[in-house]
Amino acid sequence: MTEIAPVRWQPAREQSKPAWPVPRAIEAMWRGACGHCPACGKTNLFRGFLKVTEHCSACSAPLGLARADDAPPYFTILIVGHLIVPAMLLVERAWAPPIWVHTAIWVPMTLALALALLRPIKGATVGVLTACGMLKPDGRE
Repeated sequence: MTEIAPVRWQPAREQSKPAWPVPRAIEAMWRGACGHCPACGKTNLFRGFLKVTEHCSACSAPLGLARADDAPPYFTILIVGHLIVPAMLLVERAWAPPIWVHTAIWVPMTLALALALLRPIKGATVGVLTACGMLKPDGRE
């Protein structure tokens, strides 16, 4: 029979402070929603419509490591749906226009609102990830 070695307690590794500034969540969300670096607010967050820059040129925060994934489209759909559907129901209830009028009004409005909100929501999501310290590769130190 083999003996099992006793497990010894080891203190947790100390969390090292990142080399870039870590702002409060609200401040980071606002900076990200405005399209600026959530950490310092000095440079652009995006290098395309939704492509996040790899590193901030001012504070060297690794913004490319922020994995926003499906959160921005989800929040965008949630907000746009909660704005468009009640408005559509109110218009239908008040004036009862034909279906082509609904289509002419609500399809472009939904598309425009979704495209207008997607980038600020992604920036705010990257801001939250920055403030929470989630800019680490694969969640490791």
